[in-house]
Amino acid sequence: MAAAAAASTGNGSPPVGLLVLMVLALAAGWFANAVRPPPPTPCGAPGGPPVTAPRARMRDGRFLAYAESGVSRDGARFKVVYSHGFSGGRMDSPRASQALLEELGVYMVAFDRAGYGESDPDPRRSLQSAALDIRDLADALDLGDKFHLVCSSLGCHAGWASVKYIPHRLAGVAMMAPVINYRWSGLPRGLARQLYRRQPRGDQWSLRVAYYAPWLLHWWMSQPWLPTSTVVSGSGSFPNALDEKNRLMALSTGMFQKRAQAATQQGVQESFYRDMAVMFGRWPEFEPTDLVEAPPFPVHLFQGDEDGVVPVQLQRHICHRLGWVSYHELAGVGHFLSAVPGLGDRIISTLLPGPAGNDNSSTAAAGVRAY
Repeated sequence: MAAAAAASTGNGSPPVGLLVLMVLALAAGWFANAVRPPPPTPCGAPGGPPVTAPRARMRDGRFLAYAESGVSRDGARFKVVYSHGFSGGRMDSPRASQALLEELGVYMVAFDRAGYGESDPDPRRSLQSAALDIRDLADALDLGDKFHLVCSSLGCHAGWASVKYIPHRLAGVAMMAPVINYRWSGLPRGLARQLYRRQPRGDQWSLRVAYYAPWLLHWWMSQPWLPTSTVVSGSGSFPNALDEKNRLMALSTGMFQKRAQAATQQGVQESFYRDMAVMFGRWPEFEPTDLVEAPPFPVHLFQGDEDGVVPVQLQRHICHRLGWVSYHELAGVGHFLSAVPGLGDRIISTLLPGPAGNDNSSTAAAGVRAY
């Protein structure tokens, strides 16, 4: 009997089909482990980073870390929430001068967005959750029925989402070089495709993965064989001289690495990669150009015409479609607006009403083209 069984498979080896199945099963197991990101290491948890910042409790029990600046909260005339950009954190700001903040009576609070810095990760992060986090932070700090919002770069997805989901809580919004999604249906397809292809190959592929297979982002960004995002690595150069100078300085001094380490201390998959999945993934609920009805508050958008991250042509198109956006195009300016001397003061002065607010003549004189 044994001899007959051996003869049926040639020489006693397993059938070829079974070997193939075993190899496929092993490969599938390896791939599943490779693409599965590690669990986060929340601040304050055993083995996680310490909690050093004040934190506010959200609707679902998570905590957001924040930092305050300007005048005292109780004596403030204006209360402003700041949403940081990619790889940023609660210590970022528009860099308005303390003198201006005191003159206008501005209290400002910046926070680590979910999964960044010392804010708890949110496995269900979405556009809506970004807006609700801002609302919950304002409620936890008792900022009142209405507050102003300033957001920067990729953090502006929370700005658009706030206009959509919590307009009744906003007194005004200023967006600083908001990042765009090349696959928004409201963009001119030919122009968007042309500008998309001007990016480094690694950035193109990273955005494709974020859109079509966000579950693959952790593996894609970790693998060493194919090009990945130059924004994450800091290896991409900028056309604007000030942006490029600051990039090289941040790399040479170690500041780039230090900021990235602080932002991703609970897991790069909970900060950078969730950011990419939300911003560059599908926007099923709305896109900015869907917001055709003017909100009951002013919205200002500031964009440099030498921005190497956000194509100015697409920003112009969005603001043209949304006639209610006050568009300020900054000549000779790149992407990192908070690094431009004096610009933080202009942004805050333009956003806030009052004797020193909405000084459009001063911004125009400073090289701002308003549309």
